[in-house]
Amino acid sequence: MRDRVLAIVTLIAQYVMEEREFFSESDIVEELLGEGFEADEIDAAFSWMEQISLEQRGDRDGRELRQPTFRVYTIEEEQLLSREARGFLVRLRSLGIIDDDIQEEILDRAGRLHDEQLGLDEIKSLTALTLFAHTQQDWQREVDCFMSDDWTRLVN
Repeated sequence: MRDRVLAIVTLIAQYVMEEREFFSESDIVEELLGEGFEADEIDAAFSWMEQISLEQRGDRDGRELRQPTFRVYTIEEEQLLSREARGFLVRLRSLGIIDDDIQEEILDRAGRLHDEQLGLDEIKSLTALTLFAHTQQDWQREVDCFMSDDWTRLVN
């Protein structure tokens, strides 16, 4: 069921990025039911997304600048994330799109969500949802760029 919940969350993220016009949550639910998802799976996806959005992070405004760091993955993390997924996170970190805290949050959620190895598409979706949970408007451009593999717009 976890895979199907992640698929629902991915679809919802795509709807948001495509700026589809939905009038209510029930419109989204009807669309997902039409795609063949069960009501309990949809409810679990919405609950998970709500939990993510309610998680509080410390205020980063008052923090001093830190030196860039390099994340060494544990054996469990290497088994959980494909090489492409790990490379993707390293790339986002090196471009300054995510910081250490957000990267750790993504890795934590990946570990809680999946028992099998996550590929590039799954980690992209999870990253997009994590960034959306923090500040949807501030990260929209960056999420749009990496979801479409358009890295040139990020460095300009």
